Amino acid sequence: MFLHRVRLFSLAGFNVWVDVSWLVFAVLLVWSLAVGIFPSITPSLPAATYWWMAVAGTIGLFFSIVFHELSHSLVARHFDMPISGITLFIFGGVAELNQEPTSARGEFLMAVAGPVASMALGTAFLGIVALGGSTLPVPVRGILWYLGYINWVLAIFNLVPAFPLDGGRMLRAALWGWKQDLRWATNIAAGAGALFGVVLIFWGIFQLFSGNVVNGMWLFLIGMFLHGAAGAARQQMLARETFAGRPVASFMNRQPISVTPDLPVRQLIEDFFYRYHHKAFPVVQNGSLLGCVTADRLRQIDRARWDSLSVRDVMTPCPPESIVSPLTDAFDALMRMQRSGNGWLLVADGDKLSGILSLSDLLHVLSLKLELGDADVQPRSAYPQRGSSTQASRPI
Repeated sequence: MFLHRVRLFSLAGFNVWVDVSWLVFAVLLVWSLAVGIFPSITPSLPAATYWWMAVAGTIGLFFSIVFHELSHSLVARHFDMPISGITLFIFGGVAELNQEPTSARGEFLMAVAGPVASMALGTAFLGIVALGGSTLPVPVRGILWYLGYINWVLAIFNLVPAFPLDGGRMLRAALWGWKQDLRWATNIAAGAGALFGVVLIFWGIFQLFSGNVVNGMWLFLIGMFLHGAAGAARQQMLARETFAGRPVASFMNRQPISVTPDLPVRQLIEDFFYRYHHKAFPVVQNGSLLGCVTADRLRQIDRARWDSLSVRDVMTPCPPESIVSPLTDAFDALMRMQRSGNGWLLVADGDKLSGILSLSDLLHVLSLKLELGDADVQPRSAYPQRGSSTQASRPI
């Protein structure tokens, strides 16, 4: 979802991150405020004034979005729904919920908190403008009016009943509370989100052909994002039903490709890296996991030393976040892989390597479940083992 993000600060116990895509949005916003919006709100000001107004308005919108997402996060914390942080990206902001809401009431209150916070903030900005009147400098009045207006736009747009917008989460919570069926409620809310995304896509195309290139582009991109996010919500619900409550031992590959510590580096590269095209291999001796050897580490080794070094000389400790217990919940493991961008996890019982859990294997199980009409699909490890090292191999 995110390209590359940087932690800015911590607020009320939540880490606030900014994705590089937000910077693209910020540049475009500053430009549009300086050359279009502020000149129409407060005409006849010097050009330099519009530019610093634009920067101030962009910073104000940044903190408005953080305030919106912080409201979600505080309510989620109250209902014991863990939030890993707040991230701002090109389409706004998101409070990263690590698991599904614990109750329909909790989700509804968490969802409605954001729009209510934006309405309150927007009303406060507009109230200052109304009360301050002519005593406020014209540029300040223009900035405050814009922030009041944009916060109300943010609130109203988020109230559209289309998942994953706040209104879509409120819709799902209401349906969930009515039928007591989270999957059915998710499908309805996500369907509304996908439909709304399509509407925005076609509206954006119409705007493009009408000559309104900037608005058309944004409508098209937001529509694509909402359509994709709605589909992802359905897939995550299916993944939760398939993997939650089942240990990774049920899905892991029990015969992973590993290397021994005494293997020469040249043989490691030629017989393993060049043959299997993996980026890393676990180093195992007598069943014990000693470490990992990675392509990144080997790139640092002079080619002339390949014959004199062994795996023991170049291996490094396996990252703790890449190791799980056989009893770890498979859905939690899947979420860990998605958050880290890592496509595999080593499964170890103490210092013994039990297997490897691959993202591709989990996705294969999900695709089978869909092809078979949501019939129960047995984990891959339950299939008969054929003893072929090639068939048992899974990439790291």
